[in-house]
Amino acid sequence: MKILHVTCSPRGQRSESHRLSSNIIGFLLRSDPTATVINRVVSGDAITQVDEHYAESQQSSADVTQEGSIARSDELIEELQSADVVVIGTPMHNFTVPAALKVWIDHIARVRRTFNVGAQGKTSLLRDRQVFVAVASGGRFSGINPRQPDFLTPYLKAVLGMIGLHALTFFSVEGTALGPEAVAEARNKTDQALHAYFSSV
Repeated sequence: MKILHVTCSPRGQRSESHRLSSNIIGFLLRSDPTATVINRVVSGDAITQVDEHYAESQQSSADVTQEGSIARSDELIEELQSADVVVIGTPMHNFTVPAALKVWIDHIARVRRTFNVGAQGKTSLLRDRQVFVAVASGGRFSGINPRQPDFLTPYLKAVLGMIGLHALTFFSVEGTALGPEAVAEARNKTDQALHAYFSSV
């Protein structure tokens, strides 16, 4: 099994999203100790924005060039295609995905590579596989009386579903800005959810 670990927090390995996504990978490795993990860090300037060559390649009549960000897009798509499981560790920024994760998505959600457009609308080209999303949020966005909206979850379901990834499972550590006690409580709650999930599969 090959696991693709995508992380995008500007806090790197000190972040709650990295901790949570690493815990998910730990459970996956227990079930398959021979699995390999490919780490793809997309925070900061690790991946540049798509450029003019990329934009032109999205036109139906355009010849696909290998200049600029098209080559990086090909690399990231091939990396995704080769993975059996995807684990995404991400903070929630302003109710949705951070800019760094959006840049990765812009590279992998590419017409005629990971989806097509036709009379029936957009149709996916990738095979489905398990995708685990580990979310860290300063506020609370789920449960009873959430304090902030959640555009991250529906966006990821829609955009990853567009390219063929429908088997998404979300885990979250919420309230990280509410102090150490709130963080400890959130961690404990999420750890229990992880144990319950992986003991049932």
